Amino acid sequence: IGHVAPNRLRRHFDTCIPHQKITTDTTEFKYYEIDSKGNIITRRAYLDPFLDLYNREIISFSITKRPSSQGIISALEKAIDITSDCPYRRTFHSDQGWPYQMRNYIDRLREERIFQSMSRKGNCLDNSVMENFFGLLKQEIYYGHTYHSFDELERAIRHYITYYNKQRIKAKLGWLSPVDYRLRHAAA
Repeated sequence: IGHVAPNRLRRHFDTCIPHQKITTDTTEFKYYEIDSKGNIITRRAYLDPFLDLYNREIISFSITKRPSSQGIISALEKAIDITSDCPYRRTFHSDQGWPYQMRNYIDRLREERIFQSMSRKGNCLDNSVMENFFGLLKQEIYYGHTYHSFDELERAIRHYITYYNKQRIKAKLGWLSPVDYRLRHAAA
């Protein structure tokens, strides 16, 4: 496998600087399709979001039918572009999964002078903010629901991310949504 970066965040998730600390991970979903013979086939989809630890906003993401470096790199490129306005050196944090050890992922961060940070092996608490987002997402739109196509599942995830960013309030943000929090503090 590739290079494992040090855990630079060390569970210091909070920051008062937008776009300075970003976290990412991958989560899997199942959906079901019926083939031409009437058999139910279990399929999988993968979500790769990038979350700003300043306001817990999902700033970019990809949804793919298989774990793929292309989806992750696509979301990474969007996250790099969105966070390029940060006046300080950025840190992108993840677990030690294979996508984050890929040469093209590591090189892309280095090209942008972005610190790479990784959780300790097998320690989900080192990326608990992202794990919390996955828990909310799955509790609110996935558990107890059956999706019958990739498109149906993808629409539900996209809709939820929009809702989460623009409407879902958080006590930590003074009962504002992530977007409202960012906009209110940008105007101050």
